[in-house]
Amino acid sequence: MRIRRVKDIKSVSCTKFLSMYELKYENKVKNTKTWMLASRKDEKTLRDIYFNKKEDSADAVVIVAVHEDLDKLVIIKEYRVPINDYVYSLPAGLIDPGEDIYNSVKRELFEETGLNLVSINSDESIDKVYLSPGMTDESCAFVYCKCNGEVSKDFLEENEDIETFLIDKKEAEEMLKSNRKMDVKAYLILQRFVYGKL
Repeated sequence: MRIRRVKDIKSVSCTKFLSMYELKYENKVKNTKTWMLASRKDEKTLRDIYFNKKEDSADAVVIVAVHEDLDKLVIIKEYRVPINDYVYSLPAGLIDPGEDIYNSVKRELFEETGLNLVSINSDESIDKVYLSPGMTDESCAFVYCKCNGEVSKDFLEENEDIETFLIDKKEAEEMLKSNRKMDVKAYLILQRFVYGKL
């Protein structure tokens, strides 16, 4: 049974891609507390989820792609403003309104890497996991797939500063032992790749 403790939502700041809300909620001993939430959802959508039992859907896709001809894992290095540096991660992106997961994966993989989606492994993939539920309700579809083609930067958007790497297991192991800044999702996938779990 779903626990519904949030009692009120107050918008603090709204932008195109991210908004801040102050939530009033009831803790386990029935005291009223406040919590700050960063969300990609607008206030109406949040109210529907919290108060009208609407099921939320994934905000983004995270792509675990293996090049089918080379048997190499696709890893990207991307500049991220919040850490003011480059970080190693997996291809990913927001799901456009009305877009399904398959088409989002196909579009984002091609835009960020130039690679083509061949197939999705539905048995491994999951439609929704939460990324950092202590501060945001952002969720993603975690998608395992095969791809092919040549790496290209030709399709990057203006604000995307991305370099793509196709790495083998030895390179993945070296990356895990390094002090490179890394997204936790990429770290866990690199471990699975090194130990033959992909």
